Amino acid sequence: MIEIEVKIRVDYSKALPILKKIGAVKLGVEDQSDVYFAAPHRDFAKTDEALRIRSLNDQAVLTYKGPKLDGISKTREELETPVDEATTTQILHALGFLEAGVVRKKREVFRAGEITVCLDAVEGLGEFLEVEIVAESEKELETSRSKLFELLKRFGAGEKDSIRTSYLEMVLEKNKG
Repeated sequence: MIEIEVKIRVDYSKALPILKKIGAVKLGVEDQSDVYFAAPHRDFAKTDEALRIRSLNDQAVLTYKGPKLDGISKTREELETPVDEATTTQILHALGFLEAGVVRKKREVFRAGEITVCLDAVEGLGEFLEVEIVAESEKELETSRSKLFELLKRFGAGEKDSIRTSYLEMVLEKNKG
Protein backbone atom coordinates (compact mmCIF):
# COMPACT_ATOMS: atom_id res chain seq x y z
CA MET A 1 0.00 0.00 0.00
CA ILE A 2 1.14 3.56 -0.69
CA GLU A 3 0.37 6.22 1.90
CA ILE A 4 0.07 9.61 0.19
CA GLU A 5 0.32 12.12 3.01
CA VAL A 6 0.81 15.83 3.55
CA LYS A 7 1.46 17.46 6.92
CA ILE A 8 1.19 21.13 7.88
CA ARG A 9 1.31 23.16 11.07
CA VAL A 10 -2.15 24.21 12.20
CA ASP A 11 -4.01 25.99 14.96
CA TYR A 12 -6.71 23.66 16.31
CA SER A 13 -9.07 26.52 17.08
CA LYS A 14 -9.01 27.52 13.39
CA ALA A 15 -8.95 24.00 11.93
CA LEU A 16 -11.97 22.55 13.74
CA PRO A 17 -14.52 25.00 12.24
CA ILE A 18 -13.13 24.30 8.76
CA LEU A 19 -13.50 20.56 9.28
CA LYS A 20 -17.09 21.10 10.36
CA LYS A 21 -17.76 23.36 7.36
CA ILE A 22 -16.48 20.78 4.86
CA GLY A 23 -18.58 18.05 6.49
CA ALA A 24 -15.71 15.97 7.86
CA VAL A 25 -16.93 13.17 10.12
CA LYS A 26 -15.08 12.63 13.40
CA LEU A 27 -14.06 8.99 13.71
CA GLY A 28 -12.42 9.16 17.12
CA VAL A 29 -9.57 10.26 19.33
CA GLU A 30 -6.41 8.25 19.91
CA ASP A 31 -3.55 8.60 22.37
CA GLN A 32 -0.58 7.26 20.42
CA SER A 33 2.89 6.37 21.58
CA ASP A 34 5.37 5.54 18.81
CA VAL A 35 8.68 3.87 19.63
CA TYR A 36 11.08 4.04 16.68
CA PHE A 37 13.94 1.61 16.19
CA ALA A 38 17.40 1.94 14.65
CA ALA A 39 18.62 -1.02 12.60
CA PRO A 40 22.02 -2.59 13.27
CA HIS A 41 22.68 -3.16 9.55
CA ARG A 42 21.82 0.25 8.04
CA ASP A 43 21.10 3.84 9.00
CA PHE A 44 17.37 4.51 8.56
CA ALA A 45 18.02 8.27 8.70
CA LYS A 46 20.21 7.94 5.59
CA THR A 47 17.91 5.49 3.77
CA ASP A 48 14.80 7.52 4.71
CA GLU A 49 13.07 4.50 6.25
CA ALA A 50 11.38 3.98 9.60
CA LEU A 51 10.47 1.04 11.81
CA ARG A 52 8.19 1.66 14.76
CA ILE A 53 5.82 0.08 17.23
CA ARG A 54 2.71 2.21 17.72
CA SER A 55 0.72 1.67 20.91
CA LEU A 56 -2.87 2.87 21.02
CA ASN A 57 -6.00 1.72 22.81
CA ASP A 58 -4.23 -1.25 24.44
CA GLN A 59 -3.09 -2.53 21.04
CA ALA A 60 0.20 -2.37 19.18
CA VAL A 61 1.10 -2.24 15.49
CA LEU A 62 4.53 -2.77 13.93
CA THR A 63 5.01 -0.42 10.97
CA TYR A 64 7.70 -0.24 8.31
CA LYS A 65 7.81 2.97 6.26
CA GLY A 66 9.86 2.99 3.06
CA PRO A 67 11.71 5.97 1.59
CA LYS A 68 9.65 8.97 0.49
CA LEU A 69 8.58 8.70 -3.15
CA ASP A 70 8.42 12.40 -4.09
CA GLY A 71 9.86 15.76 -3.15
CA ILE A 72 6.63 17.46 -2.06
CA SER A 73 4.70 15.15 0.25
CA LYS A 74 5.44 12.35 2.68
CA THR A 75 4.29 9.66 0.24
CA ARG A 76 5.82 6.25 0.92
CA GLU A 77 5.18 2.54 1.03
CA GLU A 78 3.82 1.50 4.41
CA LEU A 79 3.50 -2.03 5.78
CA GLU A 80 1.72 -2.73 9.09
CA THR A 81 0.81 -5.70 11.23
CA PRO A 82 -0.69 -6.08 14.71
CA VAL A 83 1.84 -7.32 17.28
CA ASP A 84 2.35 -7.99 20.95
CA GLU A 85 4.35 -4.91 21.96
CA ALA A 86 6.52 -6.47 24.68
CA THR A 87 7.41 -9.59 22.67
CA THR A 88 8.11 -7.65 19.47
CA THR A 89 10.34 -5.22 21.36
CA GLN A 90 12.27 -8.17 22.83
CA ILE A 91 12.66 -9.73 19.37
CA LEU A 92 13.92 -6.47 17.87
CA HIS A 93 16.39 -5.99 20.74
CA ALA A 94 17.61 -9.59 20.34
CA LEU A 95 18.26 -8.83 16.65
CA GLY A 96 20.33 -5.76 17.54
CA PHE A 97 17.73 -3.05 16.94
CA LEU A 98 17.92 -0.15 19.39
CA GLU A 99 15.26 2.35 20.37
CA ALA A 100 15.92 5.56 18.43
CA GLY A 101 13.24 7.78 19.93
CA VAL A 102 9.66 8.12 21.12
CA VAL A 103 6.85 10.32 19.78
CA ARG A 104 3.68 10.82 21.83
CA LYS A 105 0.61 12.50 20.46
CA LYS A 106 -3.11 12.92 20.82
CA ARG A 107 -4.73 12.39 17.41
CA GLU A 108 -8.27 13.34 16.41
CA VAL A 109 -9.23 11.40 13.29
CA PHE A 110 -11.76 12.66 10.73
CA ARG A 111 -12.98 11.46 7.35
CA ALA A 112 -13.67 13.88 4.49
CA GLY A 113 -14.74 11.72 1.55
CA GLU A 114 -11.80 9.50 0.63
CA ILE A 115 -9.37 11.61 2.66
CA THR A 116 -8.39 10.84 6.24
CA VAL A 117 -7.71 14.02 8.21
CA CYS A 118 -5.79 13.91 11.48
CA LEU A 119 -5.37 16.73 13.97
CA ASP A 120 -2.25 15.92 15.98
CA ALA A 121 -1.16 17.49 19.25
CA VAL A 122 2.42 16.23 19.44
CA GLU A 123 4.13 16.31 22.81
CA GLY A 124 6.81 19.00 22.79
CA LEU A 125 6.18 20.04 19.15
CA GLY A 126 2.71 21.56 18.89
CA GLU A 127 -0.32 21.13 16.62
CA PHE A 128 -0.35 19.67 13.13
CA LEU A 129 -2.82 18.59 10.47
CA GLU A 130 -2.14 15.49 8.38
CA VAL A 131 -4.21 14.56 5.35
CA GLU A 132 -3.79 11.23 3.61
CA ILE A 133 -5.11 8.92 0.96
CA VAL A 134 -4.12 5.27 0.85
CA ALA A 135 -3.49 4.04 -2.68
CA GLU A 136 -2.78 0.66 -4.21
CA SER A 137 0.08 1.87 -6.39
CA GLU A 138 2.27 4.83 -7.32
CA LYS A 139 0.07 5.35 -10.40
CA GLU A 140 -2.40 7.14 -8.12
CA LEU A 141 0.23 9.47 -6.62
CA GLU A 142 -0.34 12.61 -8.74
CA THR A 143 -4.14 12.51 -8.60
CA SER A 144 -4.26 11.75 -4.89
CA ARG A 145 -1.67 14.38 -4.00
CA SER A 146 -3.66 16.97 -5.98
CA LYS A 147 -6.78 16.09 -3.98
CA LEU A 148 -4.87 16.55 -0.72
CA PHE A 149 -3.53 19.96 -1.68
CA GLU A 150 -6.98 21.00 -2.91
CA LEU A 151 -8.36 20.19 0.57
CA LEU A 152 -5.47 22.00 2.27
CA LYS A 153 -6.40 25.20 0.40
CA ARG A 154 -9.45 25.29 2.71
CA PHE A 155 -6.99 25.63 5.61
CA GLY A 156 -5.03 28.38 3.83
CA ALA A 157 -2.13 26.04 3.05
CA GLY A 158 -0.35 24.99 -0.12
CA GLU A 159 2.68 23.02 -1.29
CA LYS A 160 5.05 25.54 0.31
CA ASP A 161 3.56 24.68 3.72
CA SER A 162 4.09 20.93 3.39
CA ILE A 163 6.32 19.52 6.14
CA ARG A 164 8.22 16.43 4.99
CA THR A 165 10.13 16.07 8.26
CA SER A 166 8.81 13.26 10.46
CA TYR A 167 7.69 13.84 14.02
CA LEU A 168 10.62 11.66 15.14
CA GLU A 169 13.11 13.87 13.26
CA MET A 170 11.53 16.95 14.83
CA VAL A 171 11.67 15.47 18.34
CA LEU A 172 15.31 14.38 17.91
CA GLU A 173 16.28 17.80 16.54
CA LYS A 174 14.53 19.56 19.43
CA ASN A 175 16.23 17.31 21.98
CA LYS A 176 19.66 18.15 20.48
CA GLY A 177 19.25 21.82 21.31
